[in-house]
Amino acid sequence: MSSIFQDLKQQYKVGDMATKLIFWNSFLFIVPSLIAVVLYLVNIPFDYKDYVAVPSLWSLFVLKPWTLVSYSFFHNSVLHLIFNMMMLHFSGRLFTTFFTQKQLFGLYFLGGLFGGLLFLLGYQSIPSLQGQSTALIGASASVMAILVATTVYQPDYNLRLLFFGNVKLWHVALVFLILDVIQLPFDNTGGHIAHLGGALFGFVYIQFLKSGIDLTSGLNSFLDTLMSLFSKKKTTPFKKVHRNVKPKSQPSGSRIVTKDKTQQQIDEILDKISQSGYDSLTKEEKEFLFKAGK
Repeated sequence: MSSIFQDLKQQYKVGDMATKLIFWNSFLFIVPSLIAVVLYLVNIPFDYKDYVAVPSLWSLFVLKPWTLVSYSFFHNSVLHLIFNMMMLHFSGRLFTTFFTQKQLFGLYFLGGLFGGLLFLLGYQSIPSLQGQSTALIGASASVMAILVATTVYQPDYNLRLLFFGNVKLWHVALVFLILDVIQLPFDNTGGHIAHLGGALFGFVYIQFLKSGIDLTSGLNSFLDTLMSLFSKKKTTPFKKVHRNVKPKSQPSGSRIVTKDKTQQQIDEILDKISQSGYDSLTKEEKEFLFKAGK
């Protein structure tokens, strides 16, 4: 059992942001579910979803405003979790082919936030939905934001899918968007509204990025500052010497941040781990990952 936990710990440590998000979502489903089972056995009713899902009624939401963030890290069922995590793995790996890990997390967070806001707005403004009491939970809006953002940036990216052969990325995104639209009047209306909200944010995100504005930069700067408060600062007896280096000129126009060669090498190693396991790495690759993680 300990070896399993050690392997999971290692996978999390060397994993990319999509992998870490999958771990977080899985943990936040398994642990509350186990607690709910234990409490049920001692006759104490407990449904964690009441505390993390976004309620459609404004009178309930104002009492639980944190749900606008928490809902995108929790899920309603095992199948719900599995499908969303498969889509997150698929979309996240595509996204980080062109962009950074921090941008992936920022887009996941903000895409979920925007999807939740559109869900609330829909149930306050659409006559047929007003007064209905339901709740929103799941990472679908965040995943749709990542998928659509990648599609908008690289619509003709070629994919090879089982049973379908070679397709373009925009074909995949279009299918999911159509499915959400046609299911709006029938089942899980609030969920489909949130999915479309996440998709809309993904589109807007790339448009701003092409004009030089990264909507995730503020969030990532805040997270960096927050993490630095809890990390130990390394001390050294040596005096630091700074020298002025003339910055390289940056091209005008688009300021889309792409990965450097080091990140590309990390991703290649992570691909190898996902296909053949950590033990398949060479000594040099393991040392590279260890140094990169410092």
